[in-house]
Parts: sequence; structure tokens; C-alpha cells
Amino acid sequence: MRKAEAIAPADARILAPADASGGRSYLQILRSTAMIGGSSAVNILFAVVRNKAMAVLLGPAGVGLFGLYGAIADLAQTLAGLGVQASGVRQIAEAAGSGETRRVARTAIVLRRISLLLGLLGAALLAAFAVPISGITFGDAQHAAGIVLLSAAVFFRLVSAGQTALIQGMRQIASLTRINMLGALFSTLIAIPMVYFLGTDGVVPSLVAMAAVTLLTSWWYARKIRVEPQPMRPGEIAAEVAPLLKLGFAFMASAFLTVGAAYAVRLIVLRHDGFAAAGLYQAAWALGGIYAGFILQAMGTDFYPRLTAICNDDRACNRLVNEQARVSILLAGPGLIATLTLAPIVMRIFYSAEFEAAVGILRWICLGMMLRIFAWPMGYIVLAKGAQKIFFWTEVAATIVHVGLAWLLVSSIGLTGSGVAFFGLYVWHAVLIYFIVARLSGFRWSGENVRLGLVFLLASALVFSGFLALPGLQALGLGLLMTALTGLYSLRMLLGLVPRDRLPVPLRRWVRETGQVDGGHPP
Repeated sequence: MRKAEAIAPADARILAPADASGGRSYLQILRSTAMIGGSSAVNILFAVVRNKAMAVLLGPAGVGLFGLYGAIADLAQTLAGLGVQASGVRQIAEAAGSGETRRVARTAIVLRRISLLLGLLGAALLAAFAVPISGITFGDAQHAAGIVLLSAAVFFRLVSAGQTALIQGMRQIASLTRINMLGALFSTLIAIPMVYFLGTDGVVPSLVAMAAVTLLTSWWYARKIRVEPQPMRPGEIAAEVAPLLKLGFAFMASAFLTVGAAYAVRLIVLRHDGFAAAGLYQAAWALGGIYAGFILQAMGTDFYPRLTAICNDDRACNRLVNEQARVSILLAGPGLIATLTLAPIVMRIFYSAEFEAAVGILRWICLGMMLRIFAWPMGYIVLAKGAQKIFFWTEVAATIVHVGLAWLLVSSIGLTGSGVAFFGLYVWHAVLIYFIVARLSGFRWSGENVRLGLVFLLASALVFSGFLALPGLQALGLGLLMTALTGLYSLRMLLGLVPRDRLPVPLRRWVRETGQVDGGHPP
């Protein structure tokens, strides 16, 4: 097989969906979401085992320590990465969409080299500043040695990020799902024994080991993408690096603000209530994002490259965003309402009874995640169009709002204020981003999505209010009822989005009897 033929299937997948009919486009969204969601379900299974083990072995304080080290690694990776992973996905997707094999190869080669260089630089800088970082985070230099060791995890993560960007830009969705599943499996098999035998001393080694196995799995699949070796002169390398870094800087600044906000909120919680409180916040944050993570990961993996390929056609762009949002809301809504309803049980299953004090935080985060599902598809319009200044300043504003609310609310109402701050952030951000994309591409919500939004937002508010105003069993009953009703509603609507000839006969009959027609357009 010639090299161009190895790249051609990805080109076809990128170019086709934009002009597809509603039913085929919805089917594409559902397929990619199901594929990524399936791998995420496997990841969640391993996360349940890993989190449970960490909770039992380390307790809330140990989980808080784990979260703080993870936040340091995230921050270092974000700064050192210069946004190259995100800009690389965009550049690879554009190159693949053009059908120019040589252009794809040049971008891939430069992306791999710069990721290796940035990995070395990031690790060196984190190790060099280990003492002041330990002082800022923990209040002393006792954890500096752990931060030096953590620099190896930053190196592994950044090299892996470059390989994953190539796979994602080529829209090799199956490979990405395998990377996620194998990484989760190996991370669990490695991390639990380390913490079991070493206790809190095993926290940093386990983070390094998890990053290493992710690097190995991403390398295994990235090597299968065959690109023609390209002799490149310094001027050609500079021509490839310049756009990577230019757009990447906007991505890096945005990601740094987001990760920095998460780090700052953890520090606010730590300073106010100690390591145990930081562990409770970490547990609530992780659980609140689990179900929504199905959909959000699929957006970044498949939807973003598709949107980038058609970003100059506002009408097609806006239609695709509405389609993605509709599927995302239908898939995420019932799960978030279920998590909100069963928060105490979920907390016990994933962690332990010691973490039940985080239930209030988790419920507020679920409300915020519901709004996040609405806001994220719109935000990808800004990314796809490369509106760097708008992207940057909206992230600056979001960081100020999030950290400012956390500082005010944690100090006034306690630990639950960290969850309320996240909800407040997305009330503000969802409104802001809607007005921005309305001006940028003329975006408007479809009538179907407005109705869906009202259904799920009102259902979430009703269940949340029930736990504030009703006795426990009555509130639980109301939550279970709303979970069942919204689940059936979502199933009916999702089945209506798929062309009827693609459904099994029993489902075809049920869709017909409930009055839903092909393509997701209600009668």
C-alpha cells in the first residue's frame, strides 16, 4: 500500500460528515461517541477499582495529596507543552483534510520532534523549581524530592501527548479508544501495588508509572500511522513550527488558566480545611466529571477535527454544533441526574463512607456539568475558527470568575462553596460563550435544543431542590422518577436520530409506535 492510501481513509472521514444528511451526521456522532464512550466505560471500571483502593489505603488526606501532586503535574505539563498537542490536532486535521500527503508528513515529523524537546524542557524546569513549588503548595520544602521525581511523569506525558495528537488529528478513533483502555488497565495494575506497599510514599512513583505506560501505549499505536519521511530544510521546519506555536500559545494560555484555576481552588480548600478537605474536593470533582467525561472526550476526539474541516462554512458549522449538542445533552442528561440523585451511594462505591461529606459538593458539580455540556459544543466554534484573542480572553475571565467565587464562597459557607463556585462559573460562561459565537458565526440554538435544554435543566433543578426541601426518602423517590423519565425520553429521542433502517426490528417498531420519525425531527 502506498503512503497516500494509508492516509486517504482519514481524509474521507473528515470531509464526508459536513455534507451528510441529518440522519447520517447524527449516526456519525453517535458512533464516535459510542466508541469513545465505550472506552471511557472501561476506564471508569478501572477508575472505580483504583479510586476505591486509594480511598481505603490512603483515606481522604492521602487522596488529597494524590490530587495536589496531580495538579502540579498538570500545571507543569500545560506550561511546558505550549499548547502544541491541541494545535497539532488542528494542524494535522487540516493537512489530512487537504489530501496533501507531504503536508501531513511534514506536520507529523515536526510534531513528534517538538513534543520530545518540550518534554525534556518541562521535566528540567519542574525539577529546577521543585523547592519553591513545594513551598507554595504544601507550605514547606519537605515535598521537593517528590516534585523532582514527578518531573519524569511530565516528560512522559508530553511525549505521549504529541503521539496522541497525531492519532487524533488523523481521526484514528479506534486506536485512541485502545490507548485509553490499555492505559487505564496498566495504570490500575501498577498504581495499586505501589500504594499498597509504599503508602503515601508511593503516590508520586505511581503517577510516574501511569504516565510511562500511557507513553508506551500511545507509541505502539502512533507508529502504525505511516508517513513518508521528509527531508526538511531549517526554513521548512520553521514554517511548520511557527503555526504550531502561534495557535498553541493560545491553547496553552487557556489550558494553563483552566488547570491553574483547578490548582488554585485546591489550594484554597487546603488552606481553609486541610488535606482531608482537599481529598473530599478531589473525590467530588472526579465523580462529577466521570459521566460527562464520556461526551466531552468524544467532542475533543472526533467532533473538533470534523468541525475544523468545515470551519469556513458558518451554516454547516452551526448545524454540526447543534447536532453534537443535541446528542450530548440526550446522552449526558439522565446520567447526571442519576449521579445527583444517588450521590451518597456513588460516593461510597467509588471511595468510602469517609467521603460522604463531599456529597453536597458533588451535587453542585453535577449542576455545573449539566451547563458545561451545553456550553462546550459552542466553544469549539471559537477553537475551530482559530479566534485566538477571543479564546484567550474568555478563558482569562472564566479563571477570574472561578477562583474568585471559590475564594469568596469557601471562606463564607465552607467546603461546599467549592462546588457552588463551579456551578456559578458555568452559569456565567454558558451565557458569555453563546453571545460570542452568535457574533462569530451567527450561531443560534435550534428549537429542538431549546426544548431539550428546558427539559433537562428543569429536571435537574427539581431534583436538586427536592434534596433541600423534602425528607430523604421522598427526595430520593423524586430523583429516581426523574432519572427514569428523562432516561426514557432520551432513549426515544436518540433512536429517532438514527435512520430507521439501521435499527433492529423491535426498536424500529417501538420508535414507530411512539411517533418518532427518521433523522431526529419530531412529527
